[in-house]
Amino acid sequence: MTPVLTWTGREATALRKALRMSVTAFAEHLGAARRTVAKWSSHGDQVLPRADMQAALDTVLARATPDARERFAALLTTGTGDATVSTKLPDAGLDTDTGGDGQVDSGSDGDVRRRDVLRGATIGIAASPSVAPLLDALVSPRHPKPVALSAQQFSRAVATAKIDYQACRYGRVLDQLVTLLPGIELARASAQGEQRTQVEVLTAELYHVVGSVLLKVGDRGMALVAAERSTRAAAASQDPVAVATSARIMAHALMSTGHNEQAVGLAGNAAGVLFQDTHLASPEAVAVYGALVLRGAVAAARSDDRDTARAMLDEANHAATRLGYDGNDRWTGFGATNVLLHRVNVALTLGDAGTAIGIARTVSLDKVTLAERRASLYVDVARAYTQWGRYEHGLTALRTAYEVAPEEVRCRPAVQRIATDLALLAKGSARTAVVDFARAAGIRL
Repeated sequence: MTPVLTWTGREATALRKALRMSVTAFAEHLGAARRTVAKWSSHGDQVLPRADMQAALDTVLARATPDARERFAALLTTGTGDATVSTKLPDAGLDTDTGGDGQVDSGSDGDVRRRDVLRGATIGIAASPSVAPLLDALVSPRHPKPVALSAQQFSRAVATAKIDYQACRYGRVLDQLVTLLPGIELARASAQGEQRTQVEVLTAELYHVVGSVLLKVGDRGMALVAAERSTRAAAASQDPVAVATSARIMAHALMSTGHNEQAVGLAGNAAGVLFQDTHLASPEAVAVYGALVLRGAVAAARSDDRDTARAMLDEANHAATRLGYDGNDRWTGFGATNVLLHRVNVALTLGDAGTAIGIARTVSLDKVTLAERRASLYVDVARAYTQWGRYEHGLTALRTAYEVAPEEVRCRPAVQRIATDLALLAKGSARTAVVDFARAAGIRL
């Protein structure tokens, strides 16, 4: 077929529909921000994707199946004549669908069609642990027999939950949270003076874990609830580091619901307030400051704001240099290595899969001591190789992520989408290997 000389939003949307992908799935496939792809759909021929996206769209079209190419040509020529060699296209209002979110399987016709392609290879088990008891405890925290914990016991319990979370033992974390949440009010009631401040800080950290786990399994609405409670408890503590830490989970929750610009603003403002209040005089303050700026960098990348993302990455690097080591102060896992991991993610989010792989190759894995961070790195690498069309390499990275943290791979909807993309795009023995891996790992395609 005749190649597209210049892509506009209309051609990009036609290609997405020809591939039978949702807006979210197509955005991830390209390494673009979801709102960018949605803008292509709503603005049609009035918007021109930037140069790197033009090249990415060329690659995706070149690698499409013959059937997908036929659908693409049909979508373009319906009422348009030879639309593939012209940037003057008819009414873009024919397609204002921004697609389903992609994190809820039944919410996207594209995802349903993709699963139809893989019929017979799906796994009939639930990949994620049940969060229903946690939601019950979160919505109705009063319990007929709550566990009464002293401030010291509460501190140890929250630390245990944090450790298990960073080790990707999500099933164990869920059990702990269900037990701990009903006891918060008892812990508050029994604490006096400085102990009350400590309990509020611990409560903020506990709700931070709740929000993080819910984000892992894709329950973004309830993650926002948990983040808001973390923020309230941190404010009650009047601890500036705790307030900034809670801003991290709130920014993450905002990002998960597509409010990326708000997340950038929140992260930047919270980091600025932390700097003013503490002058970054302690390692904890530096680590939380750096982690907040990194969260803002990822949010900026998701907003397709390269300049802000790069500026925030550079600022985080300055903080890492000031800290001087790779640590886990205030459960941030922050340091120079963590900045590199975020550079990989930001490059990938901005559509620079090759750059992401190049940066990933410079990471010293022996310095990535947290299982959650190491697994996330391999997941990003798998996604980058998938976008690059190197499906066997993508599968190898996904297998490594599973070896590092099985629950991280099974629980995350984003990982399930990568596996589905690999199974859809790979051919022959490579596709068989993907399906076999998914079956063995308990990933639903």
